[in-house]
Amino acid sequence: MTQFLRLLADDDKAAALHAVCTRLRRGEVDPRLFAVAPDAFAAVPGKPFAYWVSDAVRQTFQRLPRFESEGRTVKQGLATADDFRFVRAWWEVAADALGSKWFPFAKGGAYSPFYADVYLVVNWAQEGAEMDAFSGSVIRNPDFYFRPGLTYTSYTNLGFAPRIMPKGTVFSVAGMGIHGVGLAEMMVLNSTAFQYLVYLTADHRKWEAGVIQRTPFPRMSETINQELATLASRAWSLKRTLDTIEEASHAFLLPAALRDRLGPFDPAAIEAELSRIQAEIDAIAFDLYGFAEADRQAAQSQPGGDGEAPQADADEDDDTDADEDDEAASAPPQDALLAWAVGVAFGRFDWRLATGERAAPPAPDPFDPLPARSPGMLPEGAEPFHRHPGILVDDPGHPHDLARLVEEVLARVGAPIPDDVRRWLRRDFFPFHLQRYSKSRRKAPIYWPLATASGSYTLWVYYPSLTSQTRYTAINDFIEPKLRQVGADVTALRNKGTARTRDDEKQFEALQAFELELIELRDTLLKLAPTYKPHHDDGVQISACPLWPLFRHRPWQKVLKDTWAKLEKGDYDWAMLAMNYWPERVREKCKTDKSLAIAHGLEDLYIEPEAKPKKARGKKKTGGDE
Repeated sequence: MTQFLRLLADDDKAAALHAVCTRLRRGEVDPRLFAVAPDAFAAVPGKPFAYWVSDAVRQTFQRLPRFESEGRTVKQGLATADDFRFVRAWWEVAADALGSKWFPFAKGGAYSPFYADVYLVVNWAQEGAEMDAFSGSVIRNPDFYFRPGLTYTSYTNLGFAPRIMPKGTVFSVAGMGIHGVGLAEMMVLNSTAFQYLVYLTADHRKWEAGVIQRTPFPRMSETINQELATLASRAWSLKRTLDTIEEASHAFLLPAALRDRLGPFDPAAIEAELSRIQAEIDAIAFDLYGFAEADRQAAQSQPGGDGEAPQADADEDDDTDADEDDEAASAPPQDALLAWAVGVAFGRFDWRLATGERAAPPAPDPFDPLPARSPGMLPEGAEPFHRHPGILVDDPGHPHDLARLVEEVLARVGAPIPDDVRRWLRRDFFPFHLQRYSKSRRKAPIYWPLATASGSYTLWVYYPSLTSQTRYTAINDFIEPKLRQVGADVTALRNKGTARTRDDEKQFEALQAFELELIELRDTLLKLAPTYKPHHDDGVQISACPLWPLFRHRPWQKVLKDTWAKLEKGDYDWAMLAMNYWPERVREKCKTDKSLAIAHGLEDLYIEPEAKPKKARGKKKTGGDE
């Protein structure tokens, strides 16, 4: 027997070591002391020094089949090598491109067992032809893409947490795919027993495919299978219900302040029920694995298998997406309500769910494909709350004034109207919106505030309605009429001459400054090249970058300015916007870059390089002079 000491839970390691050694010499029992025969480690794949678990637990690897058997499998997916080029948030692309060019992309994300929204999409047009031709991209196991199954984040300190992967989804190297399983298997995989076994062979909590493949998996009777599947459906439904207040989610219905109008919504009660379900899963899984009471207690008290409770991720691997955007705190109810009202004003969300004029659609089945619209969005073809040309404005008295429309939305649904809606829109809304629409290191706001230098006049452009005509609409239908109005007021005050009062003088100066700001706003839009033809496949950041001087939110302006510089430099010549501005440069590159040629539909320009002739090998000398 070899003696092992486990002191991970002790803060004072030196004192703990002295205490355990003293007890060992005295022949006394200490829970931190383990006596294990070295050959016992051979039962576990890789022979890890799993001395803290019992022989019975180690023998589980010999007694039960591996997970990778009986039709079950774990697969790595694709690595794009350039997510900025090939990946988008699902709300960035045109709805009619979902399922034809852009497909749901499971790419890791925050720790979330049972359910998590798949909020990314990947360019898989022509079965990934553009990506396949791109140097660095690695496409693994494409035959398994689009199959329903499970996915999980491959690296997280919070634990191994498989969740449903809907049909029609592509999975990645960071969000691996699990196939040949159903709802019941998902529950076993999320059990404390399975996690405990995984920790015996996992390397620093990186849940590689091989780790899951070789973990033992129990056999289940039909009765147990059905019981676990029922628990799985309930757990998935509860987790999805929590997501129905997140407006960027496929599950979104209404903001938290209005959600109870569609039925009871109590997050604390939901979390409590999820905890009860987890306890049921654990009890069933412990029985399936045949864990003794001592092993059950050890697994539950040491979820990491090392005496330390899982901690939140501090420094995630670059391939994962469990970043600060995904971990953002829940939106303040008042801000979320106002943001929803903005969405209603723009025609994005359906206010009738809040008034009872429209019933919420039934929840989908767990493995159903993701919809092109969330149930809270305005159904295609339905009458919007307010018709607009893709632009709303911060301009009191204007028929498209955003602040007034927000107040009308709140009044229509019987929600309290704050006194400072206009101030909130001017100062707080965009930073809030930018945070909520930033996921997986993608920043993709869809409401764009294009403002004068002082911010006294703002055009709110709706990205989904953005076209090459939007800037002309902004100038002709908004800025020019406003300039005429302000010009008339300036002229009237100027004509007063010496009769102007002190208040008149202040107003005269303010109107002159405002007029100059409006002219600057108009001229900046006019300076955009006529070839500005935004394309939703480019995504928000590329589409917005030519407008960077008009965004007054400094962090976002900097992002766009840097993006524009890179676009000018040629770093993003795959973008449609690059072709619009610099067609000769892009077409020349297409001759030698197949991936770029595919991106622009110019494969006929690509010239396949001639194969380099192989060097002839000389005969080896056999010795002696020739």
